[in-house]
Amino acid sequence: MQVDEKSHLYKMNYVGNRYAEYQTLICTRKCRLTDAAERAIIMAENTNLRILLQLKGFVIVCVYMKKIEPFLLQVQKPEQYIGGEVGSVVKNVKNIDVRFAFCFPDTYEIGMSHLGMKILYHQINERPNYWCERVFAPCADFEAVLRCHQIPLYALESMDPIKGFDMIGFTLQYELSYTNILNMLDLAGIPLHAADRGENLKNLVFAGGPCVCNSEPLADFFDFFILGEGEEVNLEMMDLYAEMKKRHTTRTEFLQAVAKIPGIYVPSCYNVQYHEDGTVQSIIPKSGVPQVVQKRINSDMDSVYYPKTFVVPFTEIVHDRAVSEVLRGCIRGCRFCQAGFLYRPFREKSPETIENECRRLCENTDYQELSLSSLSTSDHSRLEETLERLLPFTESHRVNLTLPSLRVDNFSKELMDRIQGGTQKQLDVCTRGWDTAIA
Repeated sequence: MQVDEKSHLYKMNYVGNRYAEYQTLICTRKCRLTDAAERAIIMAENTNLRILLQLKGFVIVCVYMKKIEPFLLQVQKPEQYIGGEVGSVVKNVKNIDVRFAFCFPDTYEIGMSHLGMKILYHQINERPNYWCERVFAPCADFEAVLRCHQIPLYALESMDPIKGFDMIGFTLQYELSYTNILNMLDLAGIPLHAADRGENLKNLVFAGGPCVCNSEPLADFFDFFILGEGEEVNLEMMDLYAEMKKRHTTRTEFLQAVAKIPGIYVPSCYNVQYHEDGTVQSIIPKSGVPQVVQKRINSDMDSVYYPKTFVVPFTEIVHDRAVSEVLRGCIRGCRFCQAGFLYRPFREKSPETIENECRRLCENTDYQELSLSSLSTSDHSRLEETLERLLPFTESHRVNLTLPSLRVDNFSKELMDRIQGGTQKQLDVCTRGWDTAIA
């Protein structure tokens, strides 16, 4: 049966809104999940919209929800395990060439606050034949439920076990999350060691993020690593995978090919020798791969991809607000700061770009708080001009503007007075590096 989506759009929105309301009732423990699913399906049948709901993934999700529903009220914050948030992307799996599980090796409230995940999630999903889904480390109570009832780790958008996905990507933000990575792979039923995953071109496990700068401790567990910024290299890698998947190539053939993309390190394509104390003695490339892997850098921040919307969670997260990244890198070079070195060189966005991003995000998410994010926002060379463009919008729309990482040594009183006028604003003044002996 063919359904005119445009003519039924208002009905689709109505059904979707009701479904979201029922999920909210579930999260507050006032409604059973199956009741919510059945009501949404009945409403869809009454409006001849079952096909549209299937395309949106509601019916499929509802069926899998019944498997975990009996246990949701036994755990803390069950809303972090059900998906369906405003802004999340659900696609018809029949039209997908590459399924990508984006894994954050920490809890939902921390992972959903990570800006890098927001950017790459929406960028990948703008490709109609790619589907990026979110996966987070479950808390101890829900992990016990998954293990006890043999429920594999699943993605929030489709509720499908990630063992059936093409690619499984982790972001390495801090070393303390490394054990969570192995735990998530174990929950998913995926072999921990890359050498044990066979030659099938499935379940490619890779990682990116700042800790990839020292990837060797995890080399046995990952098929490859992405060094540097991911907006360009991720799509290049996925395009190569989609092409080689159609040709039914082996895992080894793909790894040899992907190692030639700048910014990608494939441990199996290098012979690594170690000293007796475990430190690296030498790294010798094989199969014609580069001797040195250079990290990827986006030179033009005004043209780099930035999402028009965010996934808005049902529950409170650590940084629950709209965020605009105003610059990357840092001009300071403090010796104790890892990020100041990893995100070099220093690049900034123009005031026009920042204003456009902020307006779109606030309008599409309805967030009432907006943050200008960077390692040191006050180092932006045109910060005052940026604020002159933003403040009329934030004041007229009652949006709370926050400026993190303002350094006390270049923060003027005039700027502080301008920011604190009108709607309540928040400042995060940073004194790190103030002592030149430390810096």
